[in-house]
Amino acid sequence: MYKLMAEKQTSGLTVVAIGSIPVIMTLGNSMLIPILPKIKSELNLSQFQVSLVITVFSITAAVFIPLLGYLADRFSRKVVIIPCLFLYGIGGILAGFASTTFENAFPWVLIGRGLQGLGAAGTAPLAMALTGDLFKGADESRVLGLVEASNGFGKVLSPILGSLIALIAWYWVFFAFPAFCIAPILLTWIFIKENNKKKEPPAFGKYAKGLVSVFKHEGRWLFTAYLAGAICLFTLFGILFYLSDVLEKEFQTDGVKKGLILAIPLLVMCTTSYITGSKIGQNQRLMKRLMLIGLGLITISYGTLSFFSALIPFISILVVSSIGTGFVLPCVNSFITGAVGKERRGFVTSLYGSVRFLGVAIGPPIFGRLMEWSKFGMFMTIAGLTLFIGVLVLTMIHVKKEDKPKKGPKGLQPADAR
Repeated sequence: MYKLMAEKQTSGLTVVAIGSIPVIMTLGNSMLIPILPKIKSELNLSQFQVSLVITVFSITAAVFIPLLGYLADRFSRKVVIIPCLFLYGIGGILAGFASTTFENAFPWVLIGRGLQGLGAAGTAPLAMALTGDLFKGADESRVLGLVEASNGFGKVLSPILGSLIALIAWYWVFFAFPAFCIAPILLTWIFIKENNKKKEPPAFGKYAKGLVSVFKHEGRWLFTAYLAGAICLFTLFGILFYLSDVLEKEFQTDGVKKGLILAIPLLVMCTTSYITGSKIGQNQRLMKRLMLIGLGLITISYGTLSFFSALIPFISILVVSSIGTGFVLPCVNSFITGAVGKERRGFVTSLYGSVRFLGVAIGPPIFGRLMEWSKFGMFMTIAGLTLFIGVLVLTMIHVKKEDKPKKGPKGLQPADAR
C-alpha cells in the first residue's frame, strides 16, 4: 500500500514537472505583451520594430525546434530540456542588461530574445513528447490536456506578472525570466525519470528515412492538424497585440488593470483546455468534432468583433474565441502525439512546436499591418482564414469506425484511425 502511494505521489510530481516546462515557454512572449507600448516609447521604436520583440523569439524557436527534437530522440529529453532552460534564462539577462546599459539597446535586446527563443525550442514541444513517453491511453490525453492548460495558465499569469514587474521598471521583466526557470530546472532534474535502457541511437539517414515514411503515410492529416494549432496561436497572439495597443490608446488603461483584462480570454482558454483534455480520452471522433466546433466559434467571434468597440462587449465576444481555442489545441496535441512511436515522437511533436511558434511569430506583425489597413478588414480576414482551416479539418482528417485500428508501416497507426 505504501509503495502504491509512493508511486502515485511520484507520478503526480512527474506531471507537475512536465506541466512546469510549457509555463516557462509561454512567459517568453505573453509577459511582454502588456509592456510592448512602453518598450516602444522607451527605445523609440516603430510599431513594426516593437513587434519584432515577439517575432524574433518565436522565429528562432521555430527554426531550432526540429533540430532539438532530433537530439531529444537521439539522446534523451532531459539532456535537451535542462540546458535549454538555462539558455532561456541567460537570454533574459542579456536583454535586461542591454536595456539598462547600451545606448543603442534594441539590437542587443533582439539578440537576447533570440537566445531565449533557442532555449524555448527545447521546452513545450519536448514536454509533449515526454508525456507520450511516460503516459498511455486516457492518462496520456489527460496529461496532454494539463500540458495545454499549463501553457494557458502561463499565458494567464504572464500579462499580470509583466504588468506588476513593470511597476518597478519595464526592463525588470527581462531579469525575471531566469528567476522563473529555477523551479522547472529542479523539478525536471529530480522528478522526470526516463527509461535508462541504453539503445544505440539511430543513424541520421535511417532516422530521416523513417520520418519520410511517417509523412508519406500521415502527411495529409498531420499537416492539417499542425495548421489548426498554428492558426489558433496566430489569432491569440495577434488579438492580444491588438488589444494591448487599443487598451492604452482608446481606453487609457495601463498597468495591472491592463494585465488583468488581457488575462480574461487567456483564463477562459486555459480552463477550457484542461476540461477538454480530461474528457476526450482516446476518442478521435470526439476530438475531430471539438476541433470543428472550436474553429467555428473562433470564426463567429472574429466575424462579430468588428461591430463592437465598447470594451465589455468586445471582451465578451473574444471569450467565445478563447473557448474555441481551448477546444482545438488539446485535441490537436492528442492527435499528434499518437502519430508515431517513441523513437520519432520528439521530432514530430517538435515540428508541431515549430509551426505553433511560427503562428505566434507572425501574429503581431500581421495584425499590426492589418490594424493600419482596416479594423473591419482585419477581423473579416481572420474569420475567413479560420473558416478555411475548419473546412480543411472537416475534409482532411478522417476517423474510421473501427475501435481497434490496424497497424501501419513501422508500427504506426493509419492516419484515418486517428
